[in-house]
Amino acid sequence: MSITSRAETTEPVVDGAVMREVLGHFASGVVVVTAAGPSGPIGFTCQSFTSLSLDPPLVSFAPSRTSSTWPRIRDAGTFCVNILAADQEHHSAGFARSGVDKFDGVRWRAGRCGAPILEGVCAWVRCALHAEHDGGDHTIVVGRVLELAADHARGPLLFHRGDYGLVLPRPREEARP
Repeated sequence: MSITSRAETTEPVVDGAVMREVLGHFASGVVVVTAAGPSGPIGFTCQSFTSLSLDPPLVSFAPSRTSSTWPRIRDAGTFCVNILAADQEHHSAGFARSGVDKFDGVRWRAGRCGAPILEGVCAWVRCALHAEHDGGDHTIVVGRVLELAADHARGPLLFHRGDYGLVLPRPREEARP
């Protein structure tokens, strides 16, 4: 169900370039979503990833509607969200390309469902497709978490205002406010 407020019907349209620039001030992590395809491993870079629910355990990400990789991952039914580490900018760029073997030279191991877990990621989340929703020029994908793990010694790759950055981790005992 979608609720349209009165403001949505009377306000001017927001310019997409301005929206991208303003919302670029929100730092996000970068993930590579992978699956075992019928002809080998498949994957794509995604910046819009989030934890959605603890009960049931759900995550969400939003591939572009123009993605040629997402429909093939959808068909697999299970996938792995690889949360890139600070030194993995090359994976972000490599898995964002089209028409190339994205796994050429990439070290990975197959998870339980066959989806690639990229070597050196700071965390990974194995999921089954739970739901899809319309998200304008993107598809909102909800995955049910089946298994996950993290390397606490690795920090995340961050994207902020059109560039990559990193956050230096605090010692674990100081990590929570």
